[in-house]
Amino acid sequence: MDCEAIEEFLRIRGADGMPHPGGTLLGHLGRVQGMLAEWGVDADVRAAGLCHAAYGTDGFAHGLLAVADRATLVALIGERAEALVYLYASCDRGAVYPRVDGTTEFAFRDRFTGRELSPPVDQLRAFFDITAANELDVLAHNAELAERYGPGLRALLTRAGTLLSPAARAAVTQQLG
Repeated sequence: MDCEAIEEFLRIRGADGMPHPGGTLLGHLGRVQGMLAEWGVDADVRAAGLCHAAYGTDGFAHGLLAVADRATLVALIGERAEALVYLYASCDRGAVYPRVDGTTEFAFRDRFTGRELSPPVDQLRAFFDITAANELDVLAHNAELAERYGPGLRALLTRAGTLLSPAARAAVTQQLG
């Protein structure tokens, strides 16, 4: 993974000037990637963590790249990492989060297409680790959001069970109790 090239791409797309809890979106993306690295995830998941907001998310509408331009991100980070970015960005949180019950089979709704799918287990595990890293960073930098959303996030990530890596589970427990 060429972090410098990815970070340059994110700067060109304006991530270094976009406000986000803890400073800028670029700073947040770097912290998410760093947390994932500490947890020992593979390079594709780290790259996806660094780019997880490229298409915007259900909780952060400001995308850096149109979904129609997925090939641009594939060329930068590879097919598997981009597929994880898309999965993360496409999550219809209002539909998906209530369905999380620790099993590996639940309907995952794509907010861009409205379609329901069943991602493979390795993608779900990456999704939940990216989710944990993203949300833990946001909550660490915004006390109001931590108070409002921390208990729900803890419940969601606890329900994820073994879909969340042991290192991510430990981080959730440490930060959210």
